[in-house]
Amino acid sequence: MKNSIKKHSKNITLAVILMAINLVQAQIPSKTYFSEEVVDEKTITHELHIDGDYFIHTMYEKNPAHFIMTRGGFTQIERDRLVVLLEFNSNYENDELRLLSIPFKQEGENLVLDMKSKNVFKPIPSLTQDLDGQWLFATRGPDKGQERRGEENPRKTLKILTDGRFQWIAYQTETMKFSGTGGGSFTSKDGKYTEHIEFFSKDNSRVGAKLKFDYELKENDWHHTGNNSKGEPMYEIWAKRKN
Repeated sequence: MKNSIKKHSKNITLAVILMAINLVQAQIPSKTYFSEEVVDEKTITHELHIDGDYFIHTMYEKNPAHFIMTRGGFTQIERDRLVVLLEFNSNYENDELRLLSIPFKQEGENLVLDMKSKNVFKPIPSLTQDLDGQWLFATRGPDKGQERRGEENPRKTLKILTDGRFQWIAYQTETMKFSGTGGGSFTSKDGKYTEHIEFFSKDNSRVGAKLKFDYELKENDWHHTGNNSKGEPMYEIWAKRKN
């Protein structure tokens, strides 16, 4: 009887270990990936952020600058499919998509996603800087104890910074109303934060702009000051998103 119990316990332990191994193998590395395709003689850039269980896919043209779409949300892996529960979708009025189920596979460091066509995404070199991570807009500064937008508020502005790339997205999770996005490369060091805009949904003419700001980290808050893309003074407070 004791031997039977021990054998059963070993089988359970082995099963748990195998499940854990499968889960680890199924995880997609947190990286920024790029893919390019030519459609009607136009080169389309696909930029992909995988940050833990969060996914953002953006499409745009570089020359001339033209924003196409962005969508993102929380992921889980089901066998050979990447399932994404969308928080935002810039094309929602046309396709009404709130859920993606994308066949995928990993080929070495590359990620192959079978969307309208098979796109091979290649990771860019890892780069760690101040401010890396996901941030949600909290309030206008300075901080005087005013009401802040919380995680539960359906109106959100998300900013993700990883591997020297940034993107902000303004959206509403309940209605899926999309308000805008912009992104490109960034540097953050010694209290100085610089953005180089490479796509901008509201005004393609802003692509190429270089914006400089000051920043200060106070506990889980990022205090962001300077002039916005219109040249107007701003003071924003962003809160680190909880995983």
